[in-house]
Amino acid sequence: MSDPVLDMSLWITLCSVGFVAGLIDAIAGGGGMLTVPTLLTSGLPPHVALGTNKLAASFGSFTASFAFYRKRLFNPKYWRLAIITTAIGAILGTIMVNFLSVEFLDKYIPVLIIMTAIYTLLSSVVTSEIHGLPLKTMSIKCKQVVQGLILGFYDGLAGPGTGAFWVSSSNALYKINILLSSGLARSTNFVSNFFSLLTFIYLGHVNFVLGISMGIFMMLGAWVGAHWAIKFGSKFIRPVFITVVIIMSVNLGYQAWLS
Repeated sequence: MSDPVLDMSLWITLCSVGFVAGLIDAIAGGGGMLTVPTLLTSGLPPHVALGTNKLAASFGSFTASFAFYRKRLFNPKYWRLAIITTAIGAILGTIMVNFLSVEFLDKYIPVLIIMTAIYTLLSSVVTSEIHGLPLKTMSIKCKQVVQGLILGFYDGLAGPGTGAFWVSSSNALYKINILLSSGLARSTNFVSNFFSLLTFIYLGHVNFVLGISMGIFMMLGAWVGAHWAIKFGSKFIRPVFITVVIIMSVNLGYQAWLS
């Protein structure tokens, strides 16, 4: 395949996908279920596709997290332990990727994304009308540490669906409403994206031209999506999330088993 950097039609496709993924990710999470397969089909090796996705995703997740922070839907001080452990987990997960073979990644990434899509579709989201954060007890601190390490590690290892996992697990663990869960998800997703990206850069697995180009369009999509999510709330977020998961599951299932 020709160099992805020099293929204009491919570049346009990736930027378009970036916008849609940023929009989806800011609203409900799951944008990586669209960007990772697209980067893989562009001809990039799996390690580079994952690293390039982290560069692009960092743009989008930063934009979305900043929007939620400005609306006071994310409190960095309260979630400090989650932030720290997410960063640690992301670095460890990314290092693990470097030890996996190209052949293994080619086979396992599509399957993992399909499993993620099915899980997020079938899992129930705990809804809550409580608008504030729960009292920060030792139990809450322990939950933050475990949640941050596990989801940070997963994001560093693969990534697709991490935002959706944050939303569903935060609803269940802390009984907070979906907007606060989304604010936490977008912010910790940026943390894991950024620290995973730094590790991928150190390992030499990033295509900067494609990553930055895609990232700029993800920023635009994330800005639109975050404001839509904040404005319309859970009644808008949940249907969009389910729709996205269904579409991605069908698409990835076709690519993995039938094409």
